[in-house]
Amino acid sequence: MTLHINTPLIKSQALSQRVNRKVLLKMDAWQPSGSFKLRGIGHACETYAAQGATRFISSSGGNAGLAVAYAGRVLGIPVTVIVPESTPQTARDLLQQEQATVIVHGETWQEANALALTMVKETDAFLHPFDNPLLWEGHATLIDEVHAAGEKPDVVILSVGGGGLLSGIVAGLQRNGWNDVPVLAVETEGAASYQQSLQAGERVQLTTIDSVAKSLGAKQVCQQAFALAAHHPIQSITVSDASAVAACAQFLTDQRVLVEPACGASLAAVYENVPELAAYQTVLVVVCGGATVTITQIQDWATKFAQGTTQ
Repeated sequence: MTLHINTPLIKSQALSQRVNRKVLLKMDAWQPSGSFKLRGIGHACETYAAQGATRFISSSGGNAGLAVAYAGRVLGIPVTVIVPESTPQTARDLLQQEQATVIVHGETWQEANALALTMVKETDAFLHPFDNPLLWEGHATLIDEVHAAGEKPDVVILSVGGGGLLSGIVAGLQRNGWNDVPVLAVETEGAASYQQSLQAGERVQLTTIDSVAKSLGAKQVCQQAFALAAHHPIQSITVSDASAVAACAQFLTDQRVLVEPACGASLAAVYENVPELAAYQTVLVVVCGGATVTITQIQDWATKFAQGTTQ
């Protein structure tokens, strides 16, 4: 028994026809917490609970925090989530819905995280949003499920924020003997810490995040994600915020599923049929989800981009 569910793997007829190749969607937007994060966070929380943890502490007002809150509620362990002031009220409400204690601190995740670390007592467990081997091990189950379904993709497309999903997907590919399956790692242009790191040959820390895809807003990717590029075929690309938002809107029409711009970045790579896909016939897209976005937000962003304004 795990906290995450085995999500559907479906062929998108709309996307497949659009790009003239087979497009498979791994629908992790349908995890109970609303995103793929529950795979790794759930695994970590179960591990820490077995070790005697009496409280979970998280520093994310987004998908990771929601996954911790969900896991704690199901496991019967109290959860405290420290969120920055930028966290929308929608996310705070969802956290409280999962019975988490919410503390608002600082303008950025870094400031919220700093406070969270000072609060961790001996019997507490701290859940980092992306930099933890337990998370990567849990995220790898996504590929286990694809393998069990008998589908081997030619390429996996995913979004990169802090690099936790990338680290887990590569671990899953490797443990299933799919070392030859490349990964197309997608970021929005204003949050491209991974691409800049690969280009520089060392991890780069962005000074600011300038993107509506807030879930991709890690200023620096984890060391594991950076190091993997030397051991697995990974290609980094970026898309615009406008493309990510347009992909969210089109995906809602095509699949009747609402996802956030961080997920829209990966979908945009397919909708725009980027040149990097030319060599592949079977494409697996990780539909990573996003529980805090609303249809009104997507519509507002789309209108602003159409008018040439992004604020």
